[in-house]
Amino acid sequence: MAERGASGGGSGGDSLDKSITLPPDEIFRNLENAKRFAIDIGGSLTKLAYYSTVQHKVAKVRSFDHPGKDMEQEHEPPYEISVQEEITARLHFIKFENTYMEACLDFIRDHLVNTETKVIQATGGGAYKFKDLIEEKLRLKVDKEDVMTCLIKGCNFVLKNIPHEAFMYQKDSDPEFRFQTNHPNIFPYLLVNIGSGVSIVKVETEDRFEWIGGSSIGGGTFWGLGALLTKTKKFDELLQLASRGRHANVDMLVQDIYGGAHQTLGLSGNLIASSFGKSATADKEFSKEDMAKSLLHMISNDIGQLACLYAKLHGLDRVYFGGFFIRGHPVTMRTITYSINFFSKVTVASFLSLGTVTCGLGLGQGEVQALFLRHEGYLGAIGAFLKGAEQDNPNQYSWGENYAASSGLMSTSPELCPTQRARSGTFDLLEMDRLERPLVNLPLLLDPSSYVPDTVDLTDDALARQYWLTCFEEALDGVVKRAVASQPESIDAVERAEKFRQKYWSKLQTLRHQPFAYGTLTVRSLLDTREHCLNEFNFPDPYSKVKQKENGLALKCFQSVTRSLDSLGWEERQLALVKGLLAGNVFDWGAKAVSDVLESDPQFGFEEAKRKLQERPWLVDSYTKWLQRLKGPPHKCALIFADNSGIDVILGVFPFVRELLCRGTEVILACNSGPALNDVTYSESLIVAERIAAMDPIICSALREDRLLLVQTGSSSPCLDLSRLDKGLAVLVRERGADLVVIEGMGRAIHTNYHALLSCESLKLAVVKNAWLAERLGGQLFSVIFKYEVPT
Repeated sequence: MAERGASGGGSGGDSLDKSITLPPDEIFRNLENAKRFAIDIGGSLTKLAYYSTVQHKVAKVRSFDHPGKDMEQEHEPPYEISVQEEITARLHFIKFENTYMEACLDFIRDHLVNTETKVIQATGGGAYKFKDLIEEKLRLKVDKEDVMTCLIKGCNFVLKNIPHEAFMYQKDSDPEFRFQTNHPNIFPYLLVNIGSGVSIVKVETEDRFEWIGGSSIGGGTFWGLGALLTKTKKFDELLQLASRGRHANVDMLVQDIYGGAHQTLGLSGNLIASSFGKSATADKEFSKEDMAKSLLHMISNDIGQLACLYAKLHGLDRVYFGGFFIRGHPVTMRTITYSINFFSKVTVASFLSLGTVTCGLGLGQGEVQALFLRHEGYLGAIGAFLKGAEQDNPNQYSWGENYAASSGLMSTSPELCPTQRARSGTFDLLEMDRLERPLVNLPLLLDPSSYVPDTVDLTDDALARQYWLTCFEEALDGVVKRAVASQPESIDAVERAEKFRQKYWSKLQTLRHQPFAYGTLTVRSLLDTREHCLNEFNFPDPYSKVKQKENGLALKCFQSVTRSLDSLGWEERQLALVKGLLAGNVFDWGAKAVSDVLESDPQFGFEEAKRKLQERPWLVDSYTKWLQRLKGPPHKCALIFADNSGIDVILGVFPFVRELLCRGTEVILACNSGPALNDVTYSESLIVAERIAAMDPIICSALREDRLLLVQTGSSSPCLDLSRLDKGLAVLVRERGADLVVIEGMGRAIHTNYHALLSCESLKLAVVKNAWLAERLGGQLFSVIFKYEVPT
């Protein structure tokens, strides 16, 4: 495809090549496997959506045909690894200016291979204007869809599938975005679509919504009146003028009427008493900037008041704003946010009786939230696509944003508007990958609506942000080296690894300047972005051979470790088990302090790791409390989230599991569905458990009797989001009545979930393998976190 795009795929392709900074085949990716199209055409922007099947490499592990083979020969691995091709589904969304319409359609036509596609779903006002052009260029029948239905379907989709989709805009914050954790139940909410006019829709369920109000005073009013007042015809230029204006030069304020007496009335002197009020009496010319700013405030305040009134009348606290009037512009988001915050404090009775700015102010913060969406511009295209794909029921799956190929949110600083999308030649991209299983909340979260996975928000913490971005930059050479080493037979591994380096480095630089690009920036999102970039260049599991070797070595030591534990007294054994868990957790190739040791000293093993651990009392030490609990009745069922392969899972986790089983506790052992660093995967855990069962009767009988169950988490991350777990795991947790959750590892128990509140007992344990983080927590390298919590 790259060759076809570069060698002149028709005249449209050539003209497109000359118009933009990204190669066309990096924008319209995987067109040869596109199955279905949808398009949303607005007044100035077009949003194209299509579904494709993506073929990529996955690492598979398989047990040898002869069990025990690895025990017979000293250096025989415990299983074999193969790299296979797998087909998954992907959604592509592309936003571009209407001026590129014909060139884009030509490029799609010249590169579209799949002839099964006969229809393209279309929405937006331009669906009528460009219908003939689309049918002529693509030879597809245009099937027009209702605009509002598409918007709502698109809004539901992004709120359910993109964790940091919604944000509040705060003018004086740095950065100005404050992302919201998605509520487990997104309904009900108010959608305020500001186009030429304003439509206000109450959304109650996936399929039930009603238009409850609106106004003819909207974006078209701002544009039209603005053009009359300033002689400026372009919408973005009008917003530019407004961003530089001072509305107080044109508007009459409360202090202009009451002077200093406004304080005795309990009013702010800066409140607008009358929009454009000074223009009737002042004998002077007003600047275009000031008039544009006054007009923007007047219309935004009107929309905000209207939206707030409807939200209060219907008992809703979440109001999402969209439409071309928003389009990520800071001035519009700022004024609407101010209006909502102001009127949110006003009682409904005051609204109805007075209807003015100066009425019935309450105390405290506003009750209604003005929320904006990262992918607001795509809602119509997403909805149109979903309408056309209803027979495939895409809502039965969960989807995840592919950070490697998505543009991300850009800064809304006024100086970057309206050319803020020039980075890719005014093209903006979003890709969503279909996940194999639906993802749901862990049923044991105390309050899913307030759960925040990540411990530190790097968007807020500038010092931590700079440290971790530099840390990931410095680790890049090692990741590239590991990726190449994982595919020694591949002739293009070095070339692909270099492309990975460039892609991930570019992402890191974007995040230095725009830390909010993909939502709240965290260590987890940096790790996940790296995994996405590795997969993008067909490095599905760079640590596969490392894990294979370490699993084999650890299996050979399992029996001696359990014999040693069994020889100890009960109380001594409990501490030894915990130290074994912690020592195993040292073996983390994602931590530079550890990878340096492992590469320089191949003999570094389980006992050496124990000696590295901090002596008690630990940095966080609830061990005494845990020991007292163990003297009580056994837990019914323990859910354990495992971390690393090799010594960690085999010599740390499995002996701990074995002890719980002996106490009469059932165990659910949850491992990653896909690879990340040297974390153990579900498929690897099955083979490891099979090998251990052949050596240990306790594990063997527990597996046979379903008292030990191995499940997948639905994740391919070194961290853990308890709000997005495999549905099968959640069902099992309910069925078995899990009353203990054990989370181990720095990624799962420190970077994420350190403050997570559960409705049952929990044990969070990890070794701090990063000196900077250890110092920040008040400890040293290899400090121990052992946090046992009981819900109040």
